[in-house]
Amino acid sequence: MGTFENHKNLYSKLKKDAEIESLSIPSRVELYFLSIFHLIESCAAKTMIHINKHQNIRKILEDNKTIFKEETEIIWKLFQKLENKLRPKFSYGFSWTDEDFKVIKDIFSKLEKICLTVIEN
Repeated sequence: MGTFENHKNLYSKLKKDAEIESLSIPSRVELYFLSIFHLIESCAAKTMIHINKHQNIRKILEDNKTIFKEETEIIWKLFQKLENKLRPKFSYGFSWTDEDFKVIKDIFSKLEKICLTVIEN
């Protein structure tokens, strides 16, 4: 079971790697995805709740609305869009565009902002 600090540190390391422009875009997408998962997991771990798998985010967050309060639905919906609609284009196919990558970075930023606010409070 990961601790708050372990997840937060992994988020930071993965984000730093995701921002390396010399890496392939599909690799960067995967790193952004993993980074934001660990940031969401660190928010949960702050309250001693553990998600453990990215497939569990919606259920765990809906069952524990105290983590993100009124932003719970925003978090899981944005994460699901990243996980199910965008990431597969880069991981399993070749249909992605530069605009898709911009959307991924935008979703990452929105999720990151909410999560960092939760962590700071």
